[in-house]
Amino acid sequence: MAIRMDGYALITGAGKGIGRSIALQLAQKGHNLLLVSRSESDLKSLATQLITDHEIKIEYLAIDLSVNGAALKIFNWVASLTVPISILINNAGHGLWGDFEALPLDGQTNMMQVNMNALVELSHLFIPLLKQQKQAHLLNIASTAAYQSVPVLAVYSATKAFVLSFSRALRYELKDSPIAVSCLSPGPTDTGFAKRAGMEALAELAEKFNMQADDVARIGLKGMFNKKAEIVPGLLNRLSVFGVRHIPKSFSERIAANLYKH
Repeated sequence: MAIRMDGYALITGAGKGIGRSIALQLAQKGHNLLLVSRSESDLKSLATQLITDHEIKIEYLAIDLSVNGAALKIFNWVASLTVPISILINNAGHGLWGDFEALPLDGQTNMMQVNMNALVELSHLFIPLLKQQKQAHLLNIASTAAYQSVPVLAVYSATKAFVLSFSRALRYELKDSPIAVSCLSPGPTDTGFAKRAGMEALAELAEKFNMQADDVARIGLKGMFNKKAEIVPGLLNRLSVFGVRHIPKSFSERIAANLYKH
């Protein structure tokens, strides 16, 4: 059981999926929360539930991170609340499935904005605040797709590779600070990701390998509080990551292409 820390935990993408599970589990541990997501109804419902079930303080903001300037608006919102921040969890992200040239360019650049740019902007804005704490954590959410290129998920896997690389470099830069940087890389998770990414044809296959969001959140938070650099939940996912590190890239790309073009 993690010891309750001073300050609030800020979670992006908190309305659904892994982000919602992280919020629920941090609330159970007594952490005050700042919740960010696109859907105000999801946030309001979650905040009401958590305030009812736990003696914690919660504020929320509905905002679309694909819009330029969203990260600064979040920072200004937090500044207006004048509350300390001890945990930043950059969870918001999404994917698009299909051949690169066939997918709309604006959809792919919006995905890059959410998965990479907003994450970098929020990290840069909040690091000075996190440094004010005796102990702080910054958790970025990547994917097992970060460990290899994935045809028909070309831009998505590239954004997650960026998140993993950025997290490791940032961890080193901040190693002598109060901030511990970790990166959580889930595999297939029961969050509705496949449907939102346009991968309905793979939904049945994904269900056979999906982890539950609550399990991913539990493993991710445990790794974060233990200050692990990389957290890959699930034995099959860890074996997959180990495998792609030790086989030729062309072979792993062929396997991924055959799987995701199913």
